[in-house]
Amino acid sequence: MFSNLIWMFILLCSSVADDNSVRDADIFPSSPVIERGSSLELSCVLRKNYMPQRNASHIIWKLNDTLIAPENYNIVNDTVSNITIHNFTYSIAYVNCYMKYLDKELPLAHTEVKSGFRPDIPENISCIYFYDVNLTCTWNAGRETSFATNYTLHRKQMHSQYSKSCQNATESCSFFPPDNDYNNDFCFQVKAKNVLGESLTECVPIPLQKIEKFAPPEILSVKKIPGIKQLLTVTWKMPEKIIPLKSIICQLQYRNLYSNFTEFVNVSLNSKKGHVIGSCNLTGLWDSTDYAVAIRCINNESVFWSGWSGEKNGSTEERAPSGKVDLWRVIESSRSSRNRSVHLMWKPLKSFPPSGRILGYKIQYFPEKKTAHKTTNNSTEKKITLLLNEEAHIISVTAYNSAGESPEAILRIPSIDEKSYHVIETVMTSTTNEEVVVQWITSEPETMKYVVEWYEELEMDPFSRSWQYVSNSTEWKNNKKNFKAFVCYNISVYPVYGSNVAAPSYAQIYAQEKKPSEGPVADTGILGKNEVTIKWNEISKAKRNGFITNYTIFYKPEDGKELNETVNSDVLQYKLKSLQANTQYTVQIMASNKAGGTVGEQKTFKTLKFDNEDFFFIAIPVGISVLCLIGLWITCVLKKHAFKKVCWPDIPNPEESLAVEWPLASSMNNSFLKRVSSQTRSVDFEDINVLEYCFPEESQEGSLLINYENHVSECTDISTKDITNRDEKILCNEENEVAKRFSPSMPYIIAEQFTRSQAHSALIPVKEAQPIEMAGNVFCGSQHNQIKNEENYDEEVLKLEDFSEKALFNPYLKNSVNTREFLVSESLPEHSMDEHKSQSNVSPPFQPNVPGQSYVTLDMFRLAKAQ
Repeated sequence: MFSNLIWMFILLCSSVADDNSVRDADIFPSSPVIERGSSLELSCVLRKNYMPQRNASHIIWKLNDTLIAPENYNIVNDTVSNITIHNFTYSIAYVNCYMKYLDKELPLAHTEVKSGFRPDIPENISCIYFYDVNLTCTWNAGRETSFATNYTLHRKQMHSQYSKSCQNATESCSFFPPDNDYNNDFCFQVKAKNVLGESLTECVPIPLQKIEKFAPPEILSVKKIPGIKQLLTVTWKMPEKIIPLKSIICQLQYRNLYSNFTEFVNVSLNSKKGHVIGSCNLTGLWDSTDYAVAIRCINNESVFWSGWSGEKNGSTEERAPSGKVDLWRVIESSRSSRNRSVHLMWKPLKSFPPSGRILGYKIQYFPEKKTAHKTTNNSTEKKITLLLNEEAHIISVTAYNSAGESPEAILRIPSIDEKSYHVIETVMTSTTNEEVVVQWITSEPETMKYVVEWYEELEMDPFSRSWQYVSNSTEWKNNKKNFKAFVCYNISVYPVYGSNVAAPSYAQIYAQEKKPSEGPVADTGILGKNEVTIKWNEISKAKRNGFITNYTIFYKPEDGKELNETVNSDVLQYKLKSLQANTQYTVQIMASNKAGGTVGEQKTFKTLKFDNEDFFFIAIPVGISVLCLIGLWITCVLKKHAFKKVCWPDIPNPEESLAVEWPLASSMNNSFLKRVSSQTRSVDFEDINVLEYCFPEESQEGSLLINYENHVSECTDISTKDITNRDEKILCNEENEVAKRFSPSMPYIIAEQFTRSQAHSALIPVKEAQPIEMAGNVFCGSQHNQIKNEENYDEEVLKLEDFSEKALFNPYLKNSVNTREFLVSESLPEHSMDEHKSQSNVSPPFQPNVPGQSYVTLDMFRLAKAQ
C-alpha cells in the first residue's frame, strides 16, 4: 500500500510539471488554407520528452468542438500525432489537439482552417471609350472564391510589345490620359489571382471606334414657325469630346403632353473639330399642342448610344377652340326682392387634340324679350355670379385663345313666375364595389340629354357642385374615389331641351357608410303610472355616417331585465307601456344604419305612484260629497224657517191673541209667579210642550177629572232646578195600573195654588199625555219596560196669570172642565206642598173673559197630531 501512495505522488508531480509544458506543443501548418472539398492534413508536435504514460498516443483531435474519429489519427512517434480530414467543406473551421490524461482533456494547440476556390477565368470583357476622357473595361469574375482576389487588366498592342495594365480588386478597371490614346490595334486581357492560384483570359481585340460613347447633346430650342401650323423646329449642340471625322446619327424623341404616345426621328450629322450644331423640323403635329422633345446620338460605327438629353417643351401654332365649354348654372332666388343670383360655372371640353391654350372666357347675357340689352363680361376663371331680375334671360359663354373663339354654350334662365314641369318620375341610387350608380325613369323617352349634379349635403357654396352631361342614357356611373366616405351627397337629375332645363328630381346617397358617430339622447315627455313618452332628436347630419334605418329603445327597470322596442327612422317619440308604477328606469336610444348602430347617453326616469285616472276616481266622490254638503247647506239656508217650524214649532202666545183680553196686571201681581221667577230667573214661553188632547164626551168630563184627582197627589213634579235647566225628568212610583187610569184626552191638569194668603191660581202645563197603553211608560218607569223610557223632557214655565174666582168663558177651549189642579214643584215650601196634598178646588164652569181659566189653542191640536 505504501508503494501505491508513492506512485500517486509521482503522477501528481508529473501532472504539475506538465501544466507548464503544454504551451510547447504546436500544430503544423499553423493557419492552413485549402481548396474546398479537398483533404486536410495537420500535425500536433510535442516539443519535450515525456514519460511513457504521456506521449503522442494520448493526443486526441476535435473539429469545432466535435471529436474526430480515432481512425483518422496517425501516430508518427512519441511526440508527433497526425490527423487527416477528407472532403473538407467548411469555409472556416477550428481544429484543436488535446492531451487525454486521468479522464481529463488538457488543450495543447489549435488552428483556424479556411477553404475556398481558385479564381475562375474572367468572361465577357466589355470596354467603353470616352474620347479624351477614359477607357473603362468591365468583366464577369465568375463564382465567389471566399478569398480576396486581385484583377489585372492588360491593354496590349497586337503587333508590338507595347502593353499597359491597371489593377483593381473589383471587376472593373479604367485607363486615363495619357494612357488611353486612340488606336484601333489594341487587345484586352484580364488576370485574376488569390491565395489558391490564378487564372488568365485570352487577349480580346476591341476597336476603339466601336466602343466610343460620348456625352448627351444639349437641346438649344424647340420653336414653332409663325403662320405654319403643326410644325416644330428643334436645334441642339453636340459635345466637344468626340472622335473627329466620324459620321454621327442623332435620334429625336417627341410626345405631346395630352397622351403617352411617343415617336422617334433619326438625323445624320458629320463630326469635325469644333462645335457641331444639329437641327430638325418635326412635322405632322397637332395644332395648339405642347410637345416634349429629347435627343441622343451615336457614332455610326459604335454600339453605344449617348445618354438622353433633358426634355424641352414646345407648342405648335394655335387655332381657335373647336368645342363648346361645358356650362352649368345654380339659381339662387332672393327672398327680399325679385332679383336673383345666378351662379355660372363651366369647364372646357377635353377635345383631342386640344385647340390651344385658353386665354379667357367671354360671358354674354340679355333678357329673352330684349335682345338689344346685351351685357358682356370677360373672366379668366371658370365661374361667375350674375345678378338678374325676374325676367327670363339667355346666357352664353365662349372660350377664346390667340387664334379665335369657341362656339357659344347657351343656357336659358327661366323667369321667376315660370313653372317648370317634371319629366323624371323616379331617381334610384346604388353602389357597387368601385362605382356609384344613378338611374332614373322618365315619362318622355324622347328626352336624350340630362345633367347629373352632385354635391355634399352640408356644402353651401354653389361653386363646389359637380355636374356632368349624360346623353342617350338614363343611367350614370362614377368612381367611388370621387366621393368622400361617410358623407351624404345630394344628387339631382335635370332634363335638358336644347338651352332649356326642366325641373329636376332628387335623391341622396352615401358612397360608403359606417355606424353613427354618436347616438341620440333620450328625454322623457309625459310621465305616467304605467307608461311614459320617450322623445329624442335626430342625430346631426355630420355624425350619421349613413341613412338611419331605425331607432331601438332600450329600457330597464331597476334590478330588472332589459327590454327594447324598435321603431322606424321617421319616429322621434314613442310611448312605453306596461311599466311598473313608482319604479326607476334607465333608457337609451340606439340609432342604426346599414353599417351598425350607436347607443346614446343613458337617462333615468321614475314612473308615478298615481296617475290622472286615480286622481279622477278619488276626486269624483269627494266632489260629489262636497256638492251634496253645499246643496244641503244652501237648502238649509233657503228653507230655515220651514225646518225651524217642523223641528222647533212656535207656540202661539195667548197674551198676544186678539180673541180675548188678558189681565196682565193681575197676573204680574201673582205672588206665586214672583216666587217662581225669583228662583228660576227666567222663563221661556216658547219651550212649552203641550200634551196631546183628545176631546172627551160631555158625559165623561166629570169622571175623568175625579179619577185624576184621586191619583194626582201621588205624583211628583220636577224640581225648579230642572225647570231652570230646561231638562225635566218625571218620576212616578205608582204601578202601571195607575198610569192607565189617565185619560189620554186630558190636555191640562189644573190645580189651585194652596196658599193661605193668596186667592189666585197658577197654571202649569205638563207634557203631552200618551195613550193609555203608553202612559205608564212615559210617566212611570214600569218594570216591564214595554217601551223605552224617555228620561228627558223639556219643560218651560208659562207666565202665570191671576184669575178671578169666577170662571169666565175661554174662546180657545172647545170643551170645558169642571175641576183643575196645579202641579206644584217639589222645591216649593213644605207648607205649600202640604196644602197641595190636602186640598182641591172645583172651579166654576168656564165663563168668557175670566182670568185664570185654562185654555187649549188650535195650534196645539195640530202639533199634537203631528207628533
